[in-house]
Amino acid sequence: QASCLCGSAPCLLCGCCPSSNNSTITRLVFSFFLLLGTMVSVIMILPGMETQLRKIPGFCQGGVTIPGVENQVNCDVIVGYKSVYRMCFAMTCFFFLFSVIMIRVRSSRDPRAAIQNGFWFFKFLILVGITVGAFFIPDGTFHTVWFYFGAVGSFIFILIQLILLIDFAHSWNKVWVENAENSDNKCWFAGLLTFTILYYALAITAVVLFYVYYTQPDDCTEHKVFISLNLIFCIFISILSILPKIQEAQPHSGLLQASLISLYTMYVTWSAMTNNPDRKCNPSLLSLVSNVSVTEPSGDSNPGQVQWWDAQGIVGLIIFLFCTLYASIRSSSNTQVNKLMQTEEGKGSGGEGVVGEDGILRAVDNEEDGVTYSYSFFHFHLCLASLYIMMTLTNWYQPDTSTQAMRSSMPAVWVKMSSSWLGLGLYLWTLIAPLIFPDRDFS
Repeated sequence: QASCLCGSAPCLLCGCCPSSNNSTITRLVFSFFLLLGTMVSVIMILPGMETQLRKIPGFCQGGVTIPGVENQVNCDVIVGYKSVYRMCFAMTCFFFLFSVIMIRVRSSRDPRAAIQNGFWFFKFLILVGITVGAFFIPDGTFHTVWFYFGAVGSFIFILIQLILLIDFAHSWNKVWVENAENSDNKCWFAGLLTFTILYYALAITAVVLFYVYYTQPDDCTEHKVFISLNLIFCIFISILSILPKIQEAQPHSGLLQASLISLYTMYVTWSAMTNNPDRKCNPSLLSLVSNVSVTEPSGDSNPGQVQWWDAQGIVGLIIFLFCTLYASIRSSSNTQVNKLMQTEEGKGSGGEGVVGEDGILRAVDNEEDGVTYSYSFFHFHLCLASLYIMMTLTNWYQPDTSTQAMRSSMPAVWVKMSSSWLGLGLYLWTLIAPLIFPDRDFS
């Protein structure tokens, strides 16, 4: 196994996937690095870990040294926040480094392709080294600056998630419709109809719950506007997706894609509203379940109580895991999405695994004539994913100097809402682009 870990041979997963392509295995291993870092971040933020993390020399002693909040925020509150920021900072730097190194790699004949597809042990050491170094970064303005990096990166990653979901729904709809037409089995159509109805039912249920719990008759104007606008936008794209002219230009467009996008839009809307610092408009999950009214915290309340985990954060992690896995193994025929994601899934040739001279089964090198995905963009995508994980695990919290606690902020709300609107705009473009530019191939 030494040649797998220390050499350029792409054989790490060949025992499980003996006929897999080199490009797929490499993406899966890098995604595993990201998921491993995510697991470590989750462990760091679990209740009770602050005692262990405070043992790191100089990491948190009696308070923090963030400008404006020196010795005001309890270490028990801030130490998990600091740990996640540093872990995700290390992952971001790691993937950004590879994104820069892999710019303009055209085929596996490029010497840099050997670095991309092998030397996993040394890559792991690099990631560990950056992580260790990150824990010794002086506080200074690090958290404030990195919060805004995380907000911008998460905004872009939410859009990428939406693109992947559009691509997934497009491929799903195309495969099931083709199966139904080729086999004359109407169960495929029944399955599409069932999932479409389910997604719309969940989206409508979400809208009703939002109006009930996240608005007040004489308050929460922003939430009313957010919910109403996104509801109108979702209805609009749903109607547009089944218009005859759209169907003629885009035969595989339909309500399945629109329903999935509508449901995801409602999730982003919910996620945005849970970051509103006004507790009247943002009841906690505990108060919703137990029917306990939420009041503003008093000055004597314990600032150490921070709700790191909530329902929208858990849902966000599940969607993140799905999109990361799908980005690693996707094989799409959607030209628009392939251009946006810098992939060319039709290139390369598959085959059986090759047994090397050392007797080790290796993956198929399907990129000798050209890469099937942009190495640089793939790493940039994982770089953005690291920032998204950082913001999700910390609930987009910032230190609050007046209450000596970790609090949500309105910038997080506007970042998420604007990403939902831009995402809907992207989906709208995929519907109308073939009509605006009939001479171009949008299949």
